Amino acid sequence: MSTLPIRIYGDPVLNTVTTEIENIDGKVAALAETMIETMYEAPGVGLAANQIGVQKRLFVYDKGEGPIVVVNPVIVESDGEWTFEEGCLSIPGLSWEITRPNSVHLVGYDLDGNEISVETDEFEGRIFQHEMDHLDGVLLIERLDADQRKEAKKLLRKQRLVAASNDPDGLNLLFGD
Repeated sequence: MSTLPIRIYGDPVLNTVTTEIENIDGKVAALAETMIETMYEAPGVGLAANQIGVQKRLFVYDKGEGPIVVVNPVIVESDGEWTFEEGCLSIPGLSWEITRPNSVHLVGYDLDGNEISVETDEFEGRIFQHEMDHLDGVLLIERLDADQRKEAKKLLRKQRLVAASNDPDGLNLLFGD
């Protein structure tokens, strides 16, 4: 199985709303398998299709019980409030306390085209909301207040400068170390 590079903060694909999948077929299943492998290699607990450059409404996740694929997900209900430390594979090395609804009701489809409906809270609910944000072109940094966002952008600029100084010709990015 192969993996794909995860798009990082600053890549415009991460700020674009994804489109629905019209036909759940072998190509979608193959994409999901690649996404699962990429998520595990990262390592992460969730990955949206646009994080690997595919502008489709699909995410994969594993809350510790095996990988699950959700096609064309929609959160139809949410309730409560829960603050929790949250990070993102597209903003590596940084995390923040983020307040989101505590419980959510998500509907979508599995790879067989069967409708799924999940009512959950806390960690799994947070995964759903985080991945849905990605599919809607919203990055975690946009969930921060103005002061936090300013500091986060400063840290991200510094990270990019350090990365650029370690790879001045860009060849390591293309071919690895």
